[in-house]
Amino acid sequence: MFAVPPELIDTLHAHDPVMLREVLSLAAIPAGAIVIDGTFGRGGYARALLRAQPDCRYIAFDRDPVAVDYGKALMAALPGLEVHHAAFSDMKQVTRELGQASVDLIVLDLGVSSPQIDEAERGFSFGKDGPLDMRMDPSRGPSAADIVNAMDEGDLADVIYKYGEERRSRAVARAIVGARAESRIETTGQLADIVRSVVRRAKDGIDPATRTFQALRIHVNDELGELERGLEAAERLLSTEGRLIVVSFHSLEDRIVKTFLRARSEQHQRDGRRLPWEAEAAPAREQSFTLLTRKPMEAQSDECRANPRARSAKLRAASRTAAPAWSDPDLSASAAPGPTTAEQGSTRP
Repeated sequence: MFAVPPELIDTLHAHDPVMLREVLSLAAIPAGAIVIDGTFGRGGYARALLRAQPDCRYIAFDRDPVAVDYGKALMAALPGLEVHHAAFSDMKQVTRELGQASVDLIVLDLGVSSPQIDEAERGFSFGKDGPLDMRMDPSRGPSAADIVNAMDEGDLADVIYKYGEERRSRAVARAIVGARAESRIETTGQLADIVRSVVRRAKDGIDPATRTFQALRIHVNDELGELERGLEAAERLLSTEGRLIVVSFHSLEDRIVKTFLRARSEQHQRDGRRLPWEAEAAPAREQSFTLLTRKPMEAQSDECRANPRARSAKLRAASRTAAPAWSDPDLSASAAPGPTTAEQGSTRP
């Protein structure tokens, strides 16, 4: 069982983008490239990548309308930048509506951003009392308050266990249901106190409410489903030799990225001899990615000292092959990615 880093939930994050040196090194952006930043936030990667290669089209996405407004105000200072209010799982549809059939680089920095934690009214943190919201896009879907006040006790326990890996999930769910029977749970402080009444503080000092808050945030925003859909969209959208870079902050995210890339980068052999009654084996799928990082990269010690959030970061990267995308319904040759959009004929190092 992993320990959820407290800086993900209840401390102020540094605004610096995590593992920027590693991202810049792996990006290797050629002139004329098309770049997608699936999690714009406050534009940390955008500034650095556009500084490294000003001659590119940088298409950024964010579900948070505040981040989108910030990005649009930044566009005048960063030629090449455009910011769109959309989930990164929608990148294929939106990018093709913008006239781009394929792209050369996709960067995803997962999890909550520093400003979302800092603003009590967003409801992500129990460090400051505020409305129990937790939605990355406040205009869409039920809030965390809606969930804790309406969800069945058993389902609530399952969410807290699955996404927070909270061992006392059933006790927490029972306490929430008991509390809401007396009055509606509306604030982060209320919920944190309820959780603390049944979960003891761990020896490592992590607040007892940390895992429950993480679980609700992941559920409210469908973060793991968004990641799975986003990875599939990236596979379909990347050009041959295009690169995918993903920075995750807890094991649930990293496990999805690892499984996705490992499955698509290993050689898959067709079955050997079969007995007469055995079904014919499905054709082996071609590798759609080549790993650039065999093991996840972690932040260097100087960055971890300067930015506590970096301690839990893991970076995985891969390069797209010419094989068809596994996630396409039709795995015919027509589904294979086209040539790199950056030039004609240039190759990546």
